[in-house]
Amino acid sequence: MIHPGEQFYPEGVRWDAPIARGTLPDLLSSAAADFGARTAIEFRDRPISFVQLKAMADTAAAAFLRAGYGKDTSVALFLGNTPDHPINFFGALTAGARIVHLSPLDGEIALTHKLKDSGARVIVTSNLAALLPTVLKFLDRGLVDRVIVCEDDTWGAIGLPQAAIPDNAAIVTFKAFVAGAEPPAAWPAIDPDEVALLQYTGGTTGLPKGAMLSHGNMTSAVSIFDVWGLAAEAGAAAQRVILVLPLFHIYALTVVLLRNLRKGNLISLHLRFDIEAVMRDIEVKRATTFPGVPTMWIAIAGLPDLDKRDLSSLAFAGSGGAPLPVEVAKIFQRKTGLSLKSGWGMTETCAPGTGHPLTGPDKPGSIGLMLPGIEMDVVALDDPTRVLGVGETGEIRIRGPNVTRGYWGREQEAAEYFIGDRFLTGDIGYMDGDGYFYLVDRKKDMIISGGFNVYPQMIEQAIYTHPAVHEVIVIGIPDDYRGEAAKAFITLRPGAEPFTIEQLRAFLTGKLGKHELPVALEFVTELPRTSVGKLSRHALRDAQRQTAQHQLKI
Repeated sequence: MIHPGEQFYPEGVRWDAPIARGTLPDLLSSAAADFGARTAIEFRDRPISFVQLKAMADTAAAAFLRAGYGKDTSVALFLGNTPDHPINFFGALTAGARIVHLSPLDGEIALTHKLKDSGARVIVTSNLAALLPTVLKFLDRGLVDRVIVCEDDTWGAIGLPQAAIPDNAAIVTFKAFVAGAEPPAAWPAIDPDEVALLQYTGGTTGLPKGAMLSHGNMTSAVSIFDVWGLAAEAGAAAQRVILVLPLFHIYALTVVLLRNLRKGNLISLHLRFDIEAVMRDIEVKRATTFPGVPTMWIAIAGLPDLDKRDLSSLAFAGSGGAPLPVEVAKIFQRKTGLSLKSGWGMTETCAPGTGHPLTGPDKPGSIGLMLPGIEMDVVALDDPTRVLGVGETGEIRIRGPNVTRGYWGREQEAAEYFIGDRFLTGDIGYMDGDGYFYLVDRKKDMIISGGFNVYPQMIEQAIYTHPAVHEVIVIGIPDDYRGEAAKAFITLRPGAEPFTIEQLRAFLTGKLGKHELPVALEFVTELPRTSVGKLSRHALRDAQRQTAQHQLKI
């Protein structure tokens, strides 16, 4: 059977190719055995080989086991893009624990919810001033019992602000935590079906939910990308891959870190996106691969001298995390001659979903073809069991070995997200006659801003703490740079004075992450409601869309 779009697959790639499935510790062990002294990660010009990475992860694993963080425990990681992340990620997993990713971009409301929901009582963090003070607040509030602090200077001092580590029995440096830890005679046995990662996402609406991603889900995701890239990478030398995407994000974790470790490629790890540092990596160090999000490509496409920069080493430039504006891709290709390839995926799919083949029809605005081993279809919005035909718009469903089995603590709600073994994505779109998919809208209230998930309800909760606010609805609005950003519609308490967007952002700073702060504000006399009196975000969004269309006609 030829699956839709398979006729455009790269030569030698089949939709029904075998998809490998295993555990994440085994993935690292295999990479260390295969690539040995080759550089796995380069950070601040310091190389870390595959065998060194494996040894450091094993030492961390032994320490986690010694401390009692093994099977049936959750270990939270509150880390930036340094080698501390993969060392503790693989270390905790090798000990048999689950990982809970906490985003350094989140505010205290979201972080508190994730800690409580996941049950994680230990956090691994850094002594960087941007991270440690927040964790100490959680310790003071009794949300965690143990804090393990990685010292940033371990990787070379670059002058980043650091916070003092308090003298507290519940706080230990990573160096002290692992001191004297010896690997056991045998590591805990791990089944591929065991949950490896609780990755928080919007799910449908409301508070973030922990997608349960198993070892089998994650390794299948890596294998899917391997099969998809098999033809292009056949016989290719080791690649130099730029990793500026945050490692707590599923796109960076699966598509960049895990996949490239397994392929034996060198990962050039950057703490954050610095456009000139990235350009140096390409022009001087001759990076071959750069996966980014649309905001990064918008910044690069806007370089006034881009057409004079040497991007000749780049064999692949990809975009993910959020829809890539068609105009940005056109500008980039016009100035550089390189084609930006984009795809679609979700936290719940461990990233893989669709992709564009290197050759094939040019379909601007499409998210591409379903990847090997993945089945997607489109179903009616009023009946998710009724499959729609070519060109008909509905909700996209997906199934595959990479798809989560549900959300942590919400297993009884599976019927809301699954029809049999097909996951309802909440994304509205259609498939054309060539098997290419297109997105037209989202059922979800979640906003995707610069590739990050932003939850209106979380922003609303924070805004409600303002003494002048009576009611509020937050929706996403188009943003030239981020793709989408938050706008707050507020009714004021009687006698309260209006305030500016700058004043609101200042009030919310600390309560929310920077990426969550609203960019626009509008005071209204009344907010729309449902028939039972609940505030209606859906009705407000529709009203705003109609107003915008009317203004365009004028």
